[in-house]
Amino acid sequence: MLVILPPSETKSDGGELGPLELDALSLPQLTAVRDKLVTELISLADDADAARTALGLGKGADAEIARNAALRTSATRPALTRYTGVLYDALDATSFTEPQRDKAFARLAIGSALFGMVRASDPIPAYRLSGGSKLPGLPTLASVWKPALVPALREETAGELVVDLRSGTYQQLGRIPGAITATVLTERPDGTRTVVSHFNKHHKGLLARALVLTRSEPATVRDLAKVAEKAGLRVEIASSTELLVLT
Repeated sequence: MLVILPPSETKSDGGELGPLELDALSLPQLTAVRDKLVTELISLADDADAARTALGLGKGADAEIARNAALRTSATRPALTRYTGVLYDALDATSFTEPQRDKAFARLAIGSALFGMVRASDPIPAYRLSGGSKLPGLPTLASVWKPALVPALREETAGELVVDLRSGTYQQLGRIPGAITATVLTERPDGTRTVVSHFNKHHKGLLARALVLTRSEPATVRDLAKVAEKAGLRVEIASSTELLVLT
């Protein structure tokens, strides 16, 4: 089973590992695109105004631009602990025992506008690039990534149950046919259901944590539902490829 998480805009600083080595990352088929985008971001960082516009940053975001300028030289850490925010707080990887951490490394991957997809153990630096960003002189990131990412994901996930928790923006970079998705819906007092961003991220983090910690090897959406319910989540099966998580 492979669970693909969305990235987050917020990321931890620093790192305990050496500088970025693109050749050492998972899915080596993506190295050429990764190298191109890293080079583009470093070059863009030379023009702060252009960087703010392309990356959707405010006036006080010089630290984010500086991160991009240092992409090839700054320290790295496993992707599992690089990303922060609501989903990753709920995942709570810092609480994992060593065996649980190893299981997380084996079962988790993370979508990325800069790297396409990385395994949880891949060492990456802090960076700023969103799936909806438009870099000067390049087409959309979906157009940049699809030709390389779609076949790479197909090869990487062959024979595995895939649980794709990425948002639509990141799924558009490279879809995985047959992957199971999870839709988080908040029920209102009148019975209507809607998506609320905070609860969406939080419950996806809880679901990912349950899928890391389970001793079972789910093979169907029904198996996933059982794991989620055992972890205290309220779920419904919408189809063979969609699980509803209710809050």
